[in-house]
Amino acid sequence: MAGGETGMTRTHLQALRHAVEMTLQRLADVLGRLTRGMTLGVRAFVVGPDGRIFLVKHSYVGGWHLPGGGVEPGETLLDALVRELREEGNLEPTAPPVLHGMFFNDTLSPRNHVAVFVVRNFRQIGEPVPDLEIIAHGFFSLDELPNDTTRATRARIIEVVGGAPVRERW
Repeated sequence: MAGGETGMTRTHLQALRHAVEMTLQRLADVLGRLTRGMTLGVRAFVVGPDGRIFLVKHSYVGGWHLPGGGVEPGETLLDALVRELREEGNLEPTAPPVLHGMFFNDTLSPRNHVAVFVVRNFRQIGEPVPDLEIIAHGFFSLDELPNDTTRATRARIIEVVGGAPVRERW
């Protein structure tokens, strides 16, 4: 009986989390529509010397993602990338990141674009500490990616590591 109750509770919590995530994403989209005509974000495909890839898990959306976020007014793409890497992973590029591609991400809004940069040269300026935004992080080998790594993250991995054609859509 206790196992069944735990399973039901976990299912209810997962459903609640999904509902909260979708509500927050919709609110962010509405706010963005009121304040910006189009949104622009950056993501970093960070590859360690051992070939492992740095991923983060957010508190407000499910799955594992490439680190990154929105480009703020007055920031260049690289300024935003460096800021996001520091905030989410305590990582700092030591050589210029290479633009992998620009992607149209219409999963939540028809106005969202994401620039993905490959970062192969970096230093870790401190151990990342989970916070209210990033609840987990880590470097993962290709054969040890978390099961809930997002479809878009897996697509970027296949493009960068596997040499697949770069798609325009996230």
